[in-house]
Amino acid sequence: MEKVECEIEVKSPADKFWEGLKDSTTIFPKIFSHRFKSIEIVEGDGTSAGTVRLLTYVEGTPFITFAKEKVELVDDENKILGYSVIDGELTTLFKTLKVSLQVVPKGEGEVEVQVQVEGKDEGEGKGEGEVEGKGEGSLVKWCMAFERANEDVTIDPHHLKENATKAFTGLDAYLVAITV
Repeated sequence: MEKVECEIEVKSPADKFWEGLKDSTTIFPKIFSHRFKSIEIVEGDGTSAGTVRLLTYVEGTPFITFAKEKVELVDDENKILGYSVIDGELTTLFKTLKVSLQVVPKGEGEVEVQVQVEGKDEGEGKGEGEVEGKGEGSLVKWCMAFERANEDVTIDPHHLKENATKAFTGLDAYLVAITV
C-alpha cells in the first residue's frame, strides 16, 4: 500500500482544533461553500467510530461529485481520527483509501502514533512527549494510505494531500477568527 503524509502547523490549540475537526460536518459546508454542497450523517452519531458521512461536492469539483466516509477510529484522549472512503468516484480509482490524522500540541515533541483502521496498522510515528492540547498552536499529522484500482489510475494522490492541507489551514483560520 502506498502512503502520502504531511504535517501542518496551525495556530489553534490542539483541543480547539480537535473539536473543530469533530464538528466538520457542520463547519466545512459553511467555510468551504465553494467546495462542499453538503455533508450529511447517514449512520451513527457523527462523532464516533461507525459514523458514515455523505460528502456532496459543488458542481465543477475535479474528479468527484460525492464521497462516503466511514469513521473507523476516534480517540479523543490522543486526538486521533481514522476513516475510510467507502463510496463515490474515489472508490473507482482506489481499491483502498484510508486516512488517519492526529492533532498534537506544538512543542510537545513527537508522540507514538499507531492508528488501527479495520484492524490494520495505517500509520506509525515514534518519539516522546505528552498529548495535552492546552498550549498555543499545534501540528496536524495526516497520513493517507491507498491502493490504486489499477496501474492506469493517473490521479496524483498528492492532489488529495493538497486538499487536506487547505482544509486544515482553512479550519484553523476560521477557529482563530471566531476566537478574536
